[in-house]
Amino acid sequence: MVHVPGGRFTMGSNDHYPEEAPAHPVAVDSFWIDARPVTNRQFRAFVEATGHVTSAEIAPDPRDYPGADPALLRPASLVFQPPRHRVTNHADISQWWTYCLDADWKHPLGPRSSIDGMDDHPVIHVAYADAEAYAVWAGKSLPTEAEWEYAARGGLEGKEYAWGDELMPGGKPMANTWQGAFPNENLLTDGFARTSPVGTFPPNGYGVFDMIGNVWEWTQDYYAARHHVNADRPCCAVRNPLGAERERSFDPAMPAIAIPRKVLKGGSHLCAPNYCQRYRPAARHAQPIDTSTSHVGFRCVVRDA
Repeated sequence: MVHVPGGRFTMGSNDHYPEEAPAHPVAVDSFWIDARPVTNRQFRAFVEATGHVTSAEIAPDPRDYPGADPALLRPASLVFQPPRHRVTNHADISQWWTYCLDADWKHPLGPRSSIDGMDDHPVIHVAYADAEAYAVWAGKSLPTEAEWEYAARGGLEGKEYAWGDELMPGGKPMANTWQGAFPNENLLTDGFARTSPVGTFPPNGYGVFDMIGNVWEWTQDYYAARHHVNADRPCCAVRNPLGAERERSFDPAMPAIAIPRKVLKGGSHLCAPNYCQRYRPAARHAQPIDTSTSHVGFRCVVRDA
């Protein structure tokens, strides 16, 4: 683990990304963070020690999904599949996401796939409960959004990326992201079509790897469109903020399904200049706690006493 000194920083995005939470001052206490995302090797050790069964390996409860097709209420997870047709409308994510039956952390692309030779890749297809269970077993915690963003910045203030203001300085990939026009054209400038071994790309200023790209990472904060700011003193830093209330995290577009959402951070290998652009410390995404995918993983923290 890497020690991150406490301090104050400007959390959130700038005017270039008005759809994201606006920037505001935040203070965090010092803590330790995993230098790399949790890998398949580490998660296998957890499963072997505890017998844990991930959410993707369990059939969904029909009571949680009123009106769902019974044929889909089977163990499954979301897998990215490059579409065979030219995509011009990025609003329909079903063009590249497949609800793949029997896909899970051991079978990342479906039942006939495996993680052989991928011990050092980040574990994927983990829902929030799976990440939390691992953290408890390891004697750690999942980071808050503020802790995660502070660690990702690596001591740089006001920079667009975790390494500066240029996405690929000198044409050199600094993280596992998508190069080309997503989702049809992947130039593979960074050498990877999907996940990469953790630690492949340079660490940030704190010595932490893969905070940007590779896989999105779970945080413990419930999602809301805007961060909590002290209305009486908006100029003053909120110390160790903990995110929204659970009830505020539900997706307003799906009122019949009250599944809480947590904040994901860091972007993934699917983030591209023409789509997502969330390979930045300030970027965030709402993820239902029951949903696992082929591009979401996690890492843990230990807070100083």
